[in-house]
Amino acid sequence: MKLILLGAPGAGKGTVAKLLTAIDGSVQISTGDILRGAVKAGSDLGKEAQGYMDRGDLVPDSLIMGIMGDRLQEPDCAGGFLLDGFPRTIPQAEALTELLTKLDIKLDMVVSIEVPRDVIFDRLCTRRTCENSDCQEIYNIKSMPSKVEGICDKCGSAIVQRADETEEAIGHRLDTYNDKTAPLAGFYEKSGLLKPVTGTSSDAVVSAIKAELNI
Repeated sequence: MKLILLGAPGAGKGTVAKLLTAIDGSVQISTGDILRGAVKAGSDLGKEAQGYMDRGDLVPDSLIMGIMGDRLQEPDCAGGFLLDGFPRTIPQAEALTELLTKLDIKLDMVVSIEVPRDVIFDRLCTRRTCENSDCQEIYNIKSMPSKVEGICDKCGSAIVQRADETEEAIGHRLDTYNDKTAPLAGFYEKSGLLKPVTGTSSDAVVSAIKAELNI
């Protein structure tokens, strides 16, 4: 399958992507992943991106699209891919459309995961993340706590609340999403690719996607 997963922070895009990859071997791709991969690989684009990241600057869209183009042509994407949280803006969506056309890649669907704002607040305020950068396992102190409070089950490092998951930060992230990213639904609706899925359960979202794709 070749999908774009849209949804506010905390909507469950990452969890849904992981569940979908288990179905047919499609690979999950996020902007952060491809940037880190390019930097680690030491490619020319990766080195350029690292310069921006080291300075604390946003990586320009043109550079992200170049790295995305390289990533989508890697062998593991031939069987399908899930773009998790990308594109984030209309200009990125327009650039991605041009890139996919150039690569002769056709999307199956753009899934917009719709979750009520109060549910997202609760999810993010109670989410905790392993501070080990090589692990970053995610927990929830209400629904999926670690076996030992404050300690990661997988690597034994401390699990912490991220600075961007306080109530004030979450409110700002959601407002930013509504301003800049939510309009993507309208963009993809015009092309007939959009499939809104309302659900607070990742399993229910996956089931709806499977039904739409007849898999």
